[in-house]
Amino acid sequence: MGVLDYIIVIVPIIFVLLAAWYTKRYVKGVADFLAAGRVAGRYIISVADLANGLAIISLVAYVEEHYRTGFSLAFWNNVLMPLGLFLGMTGYCTYRFRETRALSIGQFLEMRYSKNFRIFAAALRSLTEVCSNMIMPAIAARFFIYFLDLPHTVNICGYQISTFILVVFIVLTLAISIIWMGGTLALLVTDSLQGMLCYPLLFCFVLFVLFKFSWSTEIVEVMKDRVPGESFINPYDLENFRDFNLFSLCVAVFVSIFHRASWLGAGNSSAARSPHEQKMAGVLGGWRSALTTMFYVLIAVCVLTVMNHKNYSKDAKIIRTEVSNRIAGELIKDNAQRERVVKKIAALPEQKHRVGVDAPMSEKSNQDTPYLDAAKSELQGTPEGNAKFQQFRTLFNQMMMAGTMRHLLPPVMLGLFCLLIVLAMISTDDTRIFSSSITISQDVILPLIKKPITPEQHLLMIKLVSLGVGIIFLCGSFFMAQLDYIKLFVTVVCSMWMGGCGPVMVFGLYSRFGTAAGAWASLVSGMLLSFSSILVQRNWADHVYPFLEKMGWVDGVGNFLATVSKPLNPYIVWEMDPVKCPINSFEFYFMTMVASLILYVVISYCTCKEPFNLDKMLHRGAYRVEGISLDKPKITWKSIWSQLIGITQEYSKGDRLIAWGVFFYCFVYGFGGTFLAVVIWNAIAPWKIEWWGNYFLVVFLIVPGIISLITTFWFGIGSLLDMRRLFRDLNARRENPQDNGQVQK
Repeated sequence: MGVLDYIIVIVPIIFVLLAAWYTKRYVKGVADFLAAGRVAGRYIISVADLANGLAIISLVAYVEEHYRTGFSLAFWNNVLMPLGLFLGMTGYCTYRFRETRALSIGQFLEMRYSKNFRIFAAALRSLTEVCSNMIMPAIAARFFIYFLDLPHTVNICGYQISTFILVVFIVLTLAISIIWMGGTLALLVTDSLQGMLCYPLLFCFVLFVLFKFSWSTEIVEVMKDRVPGESFINPYDLENFRDFNLFSLCVAVFVSIFHRASWLGAGNSSAARSPHEQKMAGVLGGWRSALTTMFYVLIAVCVLTVMNHKNYSKDAKIIRTEVSNRIAGELIKDNAQRERVVKKIAALPEQKHRVGVDAPMSEKSNQDTPYLDAAKSELQGTPEGNAKFQQFRTLFNQMMMAGTMRHLLPPVMLGLFCLLIVLAMISTDDTRIFSSSITISQDVILPLIKKPITPEQHLLMIKLVSLGVGIIFLCGSFFMAQLDYIKLFVTVVCSMWMGGCGPVMVFGLYSRFGTAAGAWASLVSGMLLSFSSILVQRNWADHVYPFLEKMGWVDGVGNFLATVSKPLNPYIVWEMDPVKCPINSFEFYFMTMVASLILYVVISYCTCKEPFNLDKMLHRGAYRVEGISLDKPKITWKSIWSQLIGITQEYSKGDRLIAWGVFFYCFVYGFGGTFLAVVIWNAIAPWKIEWWGNYFLVVFLIVPGIISLITTFWFGIGSLLDMRRLFRDLNARRENPQDNGQVQK
């Protein structure tokens, strides 16, 4: 990167930090620090959520997944569209959680179950958050090292300092600084500003990729050159994909329903000025995500095309060699072994794959295979070597995007892309650190404090905890090895909390029969089952498989797993492998969720002595404390459609227009037009592969591009107006010292 590129990156970051500093004057108490005073508008929340969602880890995970599986499964993801629409527009879970007025998820759990359960659940959630999120700074730091071609060590005052640790330290320092300045208020303001900056930056890269590559002769040509059963573009030809297939889609449906409230708490989830405003922020999310999705798709197809099309074979050779050499330099400590790997990779010839002439590519045989085989030939043979190769393969998949974009982008575009990634990094890291800090402070430490504390002491406690979480992230980034796809890794780690918390949250908000005993059974069982699966997966190559081999159980266990999974072939195939666990994270996760759900329902029904008072917890009826009536009108045939999509008497004419617009875009066009109609058409007359290429061009790029252009101005103006009102309402707001997250008896 040149001087201009660094200026492009540094100036907006300084602006964001100054905005965070400005919010300090408006933090008058705990509620301001934890929930922005509960006076935020729908647009500032929605745009801030956009910035939170646009994370390096999300982008790297998306490219990592689709580089190996293409986009055929994305068609079937449209099944989730009506479900997501219904859940968002009805305010499922989010509306009721906002009604509780809880400042943290633990405060809600104490209201619904017990104080001891609050402390245990909060500690478990905190542990899960920290373990799953501590790889984020590591992935961000490694991305910048590969993207900027930084050395692995730098000399500072005569000492060789790891560049990785230095970058992670800078990343975490930026995040914690914003948290200390204003908590949720600072995050909300800075994230919304970053979201407004991201929109034009995203458009720049969309235009660059579309002008750089030919959709029909390069992108589609690469995606259609696959063996049967592993199509990158035909959704009716994907049964041989192992990790990302229709079973993973079934898990996603289950998770959408039972984990809608699993990560709610303080922050943006409690910042709206009313439950209705919080609900509308979620409704707007139906428009908000179009540009992000389009950007992810384009970056993924960009990497796919450069690395596999014959027009870019020379670039692909350079990128694969550079990425492989950097990974070898990072992982392989033995100099002789590292040199052998580097020489083998350097000797590999440039690959000019000819579509229609050469054999089509597959998951097991593609242009990456020779590079991975070269590393495997030197590393395999011992349990330690197998684990090292698994790390090599994981980093090879993850860092391909960094190497490709560095090699492909011209000056200025390089700086803009770096700025986009930095903004995405800051907005995500500070939010995740703060989320963990709130849970620990509010739900573990605060309930154990016997004497009342002042607001100043309370805020200092949260800040110190956030610093501690940052230090844990720093240590965890260095010592924690991630050996699987990012999405699968996060899934299995998060399952320690999410494996059993779904029934606890959903039935806690909607049922009167749920009891503390049922909640304990669900959460503890989910934790134990998930922790066991983590140990098995994490230690498979270097401990579990060698143990099975030593005991002579490999064939027996392998036959058992193959027999059990056979009825679900080809979507679930459990085959013995010395490198990777046969059961993937989605499968462990699903089994855990089902077991905890059954335990919650059965034990709650057995131990329920009297129905829980939901009206009191939700501040309804005689317990209502807000000025807006939350009573639901009668359902009539005239208003049945409005009721189905969540329109109530709280909706203004503008709100109704937005809600119906989202309904028609997501359900009528998205589900009915681009999914259901296509399924029926293909049942009568299956499409040619070229038709699927045109389908993805229109549905994934052209239409989202039009929607994104509209929402860029719409949400930008709305966010600025909301920000102005936010500061005005904070000035006029009276702070309640008792509104600090403790349950008042």
